Amino acid sequence: MADGEVYFEFVQVGQQMRVAAIDAATGTEVIVITPVRATKLQMQQVALAKLRRKLGEAPPTRPAGKFA
Repeated sequence: MADGEVYFEFVQVGQQMRVAAIDAATGTEVIVITPVRATKLQMQQVALAKLRRKLGEAPPTRPAGKFA
């Protein structure tokens, strides 16, 4: 998946959002359930982190330096 394409699917179920993240190269899919009030970016970040864990990849690292 390294810098590969990831598809996201959002389905609202009551007060929750079912988010699927699918790796385009392998077809690997993970599902997370988030609060419907979370932002789309937050939902994608959670799903992508779970997909990376499943694929055995380390999250991208931040460059060294000061952060505000």
